[in-house]
Amino acid sequence: MTHTARRIGRSLALVLPVVLVLSGTLAVSAVPWAGQDADGQMLTASSADVSTRAKSRAPQDVLRDRLLAELQEKDPGVALTHLQREVENRPSLAEHCVSIARALGRAAVEHYGPARAQSFSRPVCDTAYATGVMRATA
Repeated sequence: MTHTARRIGRSLALVLPVVLVLSGTLAVSAVPWAGQDADGQMLTASSADVSTRAKSRAPQDVLRDRLLAELQEKDPGVALTHLQREVENRPSLAEHCVSIARALGRAAVEHYGPARAQSFSRPVCDTAYATGVMRATA
């Protein structure tokens, strides 16, 4: 009798944890999550819907967006001054200065009109701002 009881105990010791883990996993996967419809919502382990990590934006793109917003809020002169300071503080941005200044010129024409946009022209990044203004009016 003792031998039979040990064998049953060992079998339960091996099988019971597996059964508990599987039933717990199934129970958790069937719970409707915060505010979602309970109709058919199941937690699945599919790699098809895995969200990808957002790519970090390049410093020049961040600077361009910030300066364009500043141009809208203040004026192109302030944005050009900040562009010049950023390029002086971070020389790695110098290669992008022309494209940023042209974008500022185009945005200034859209916001202020060609004549007023040209009045803010400065020798930042050579004549890139003026080129942007000119191309936006053409």
